[in-house]
Amino acid sequence: MKAFVFPGQGAQFVGMGKDLYENNPLAKELFDKANEILGYSITDIMFNGTDEELKQTKVTQPAVFLHSVISALCMGDAFQPSMVAGHSLGEFSALVAAGALSFEDGLKLVYARAMAMQKACEAAPSTMAAIVGLADDKIEEICAEVSKPGCVVVPANYNCPGQLVISGNIEAINEACEKLKAAGAKRALPLKVGGAFHSPLMQPAKDELEAAIEKTEIHAPKCPVYQNVDGKPHTDPTDIKKNLIAQLTSSVRWTECVKNMIADGADDFTECGPGKALQGMIGRIDKTVAAHGIQ
Repeated sequence: MKAFVFPGQGAQFVGMGKDLYENNPLAKELFDKANEILGYSITDIMFNGTDEELKQTKVTQPAVFLHSVISALCMGDAFQPSMVAGHSLGEFSALVAAGALSFEDGLKLVYARAMAMQKACEAAPSTMAAIVGLADDKIEEICAEVSKPGCVVVPANYNCPGQLVISGNIEAINEACEKLKAAGAKRALPLKVGGAFHSPLMQPAKDELEAAIEKTEIHAPKCPVYQNVDGKPHTDPTDIKKNLIAQLTSSVRWTECVKNMIADGADDFTECGPGKALQGMIGRIDKTVAAHGIQ
């Protein structure tokens, strides 16, 4: 069974989508429409900008979303998913590709999400760190040990066995990294991100985005969407909406998403969008799929 997966923030690169724009009429139409919706030329930055310009919050998330969704839609008849999933931001791409959200509504929500997250980041100095080579339960235990009122650190992204990203206040992240290294982590690396995504510190952004999601029409997708908050397949629009709202302050359970997709018959994964980060994660989650079924 064919599974399509969509990457999150961090996969962007200058030049992304340019070939599609120049060689596919549908892609050109959708990119031009995106420029109109956003009110600025995101294509200029995506195709010819600098890394710094592409890192702007108002650019990064819409850029990854656009490249991912347009890549899928331009496959034509080759895009026949039995199931879809997206990592963090990529969940919005997956929902549009599966027909649960319109292209326009998906882009508007992604832009609203980016701006709300930026505001939340500015309100509280916070960051994330990648922890490599330590069991999930040990990381959970140390995060709980370090967290205190007003200074929290939580598991944010369960990417694959041996790789978990934590998120929280800078002071708590630094303390947790020291304790995690002492407990045997091979690496505990603070990430160059603007804030504590997928943590309680994103509550103001969640509140803001919830209002936008509630006003947006979500349809039944043409195939199950495996959502980040629980790793399970969903087709009911009410459940999809509820999970999408919860996503900003909840952990991304990517390992569970992939394991459940494989258990439900996925044996061929295609990554739509910039980069190949998800391919690496999927390969580490299931070696048999890595051997023959990731594109």
